[in-house]
Amino acid sequence: MATNRTFTMLKPDAVEKGHVGAILEKINASGFRIVAMKLTQMTKNDAETFYAIHKERPFFGELVEYMTRGPIVAAILEKDNAVEDFRTLIGATNPAEAAEGTIRKLYAASIGENAVHGSDSDDNALIESTFHFSGREMF
Repeated sequence: MATNRTFTMLKPDAVEKGHVGAILEKINASGFRIVAMKLTQMTKNDAETFYAIHKERPFFGELVEYMTRGPIVAAILEKDNAVEDFRTLIGATNPAEAAEGTIRKLYAASIGENAVHGSDSDDNALIESTFHFSGREMF
């Protein structure tokens, strides 16, 4: 069953390069409503837990290091068909393959530094949202 919420993180590279405002504007212009948002920094344990699905992958250590090197912006977005529409808005993981006008085409530097995370399913959107936000932080 599709829900109307998804989770996103503006990753350390997007924050470092000053793209937060432009990315949030693109999100708003695409009809999403921000129902929770904060600037925070993941600890090593946070990143290892959040990305546990990739623990056996060769890039896991680099991913954890990257995601903990600086602050992120975590947010919950609301819109009909939120997960699918947001995945379309962010574009392919590889910015070279991302469609024109997508967030990754505009702001990502590489597959590894791809500016933004978007939940890949309604179930994961809920899991990822509650990982970063308590119930009283969601509106």
